[in-house]
Amino acid sequence: MAYVISDDCIMCGSCEAACPVGAISEGDGKYVIDADTCIECGSCEATCPVGAPHAE
Repeated sequence: MAYVISDDCIMCGSCEAACPVGAISEGDGKYVIDADTCIECGSCEATCPVGAPHAE
């Protein structure tokens, strides 16, 4: 399953920069992951300082 970003997101953008396929974009109050583009690599989860991205 694709990763999702929880409401814990602090809008730092580290996950967007880490995503190798560009599946992450700025949303309304938090970043969002396009489930159709996400390859489930875990890069976003590994780079997030607050652990907001996680496998659904």
